[in-house]
Amino acid sequence: MDHHASRRDRLLRTIKDESLDGVLVTTPVNVTYLSGFSGDSSYLILSPAKTILVSDGRFTQQLAEECPGLETFIRKPAVTVAQAAAGVLHEIGLRAVGCESGHLTLAELQALADAAPAVSWKPGRDRVEQLRQVKDADEIAQIRAAIRSAERAFAMFRACLRGQDTEKELADAMEMYVRRAGGAATAFPPIVGIGDRSALPHAPLTNRRLDESSLVLVDWGASGRFYKSDLTRVLLTRNNCKDGPPALFEEVYTIVLEAQKRALAAVRPGVKAAEVDAVARAYLAQAGYGEQFNHSLGHGFGLVIHEGPFLKPGAETVLQPGMVVTLEPGVYLAGRFGVRIEDDVLVTPDGAEVLSSLPRDLAANIVDL
Repeated sequence: MDHHASRRDRLLRTIKDESLDGVLVTTPVNVTYLSGFSGDSSYLILSPAKTILVSDGRFTQQLAEECPGLETFIRKPAVTVAQAAAGVLHEIGLRAVGCESGHLTLAELQALADAAPAVSWKPGRDRVEQLRQVKDADEIAQIRAAIRSAERAFAMFRACLRGQDTEKELADAMEMYVRRAGGAATAFPPIVGIGDRSALPHAPLTNRRLDESSLVLVDWGASGRFYKSDLTRVLLTRNNCKDGPPALFEEVYTIVLEAQKRALAAVRPGVKAAEVDAVARAYLAQAGYGEQFNHSLGHGFGLVIHEGPFLKPGAETVLQPGMVVTLEPGVYLAGRFGVRIEDDVLVTPDGAEVLSSLPRDLAANIVDL
């Protein structure tokens, strides 16, 4: 099955009501989604009659390998991509054309208008992004592979922990482990927060050493060729808490884990994204930690690490089978510690499937240095 052709067909069906002759896709990640091309500096023109990828000579062989069968137009070095796209639009007779207003700069839109004065441009913020929210079988398979790479990397990370490691050194090591585990790279710069720095949801890396505290929060993900994963765990070091987990930490960890379990039980088709967020948020508030949960419950991911749907207050998106989201409730006690537990979840026709398999219970996340 040609998944990229199927996605292009879906996009063309969505623009029928807009009275458009076609669409110009300029955002690199959206070009990738619709064509499989991994390069840049290229525009995709879609119409019911033709689909043409406008690129340049650097990518001629790459296009043949990645997009076999897709018509291409290779511009000369002296011709800008806007000028080349305008020429193609004129040649195939497109006049009313949709463009990506959520990504085009004013300068880029002006360049297109100057190069194609006969074209009437119709802005649209998220035509392709709406399609990307629901993953097809190929995308889900790539996400599963990215999750497995992240989990293998975490096993290496745990096995190689040393007391003298700093946050920065641990983040650097995770970058290496993800590559050794089969990932192309990490999905984003890893977050490592030791001790009270775990109370910063996006803690900047420092030279804080692991043996200076009894816990470390790690937020990381792996990227495959295109698709990504996103996970968070909190590890407790047995060497620095010989008498077992501190009572308050154990209490908070148990509450955060229960919030995630309740949110997971609420994930199913037909439910609004805000309703899933509300389940976790209400439980944390009931437990006395509502004010210490200071971000959304989760987000979609795929070609990029943050994309729709977003599980947050007020989110009207209705969950559908094929959506893949994170569930990552957290409690952050400033000056003490933070706990966030994050897993990747697929919305299925009858509920949800947790795609990640790392253990979440506290006992399984206690390590020896």
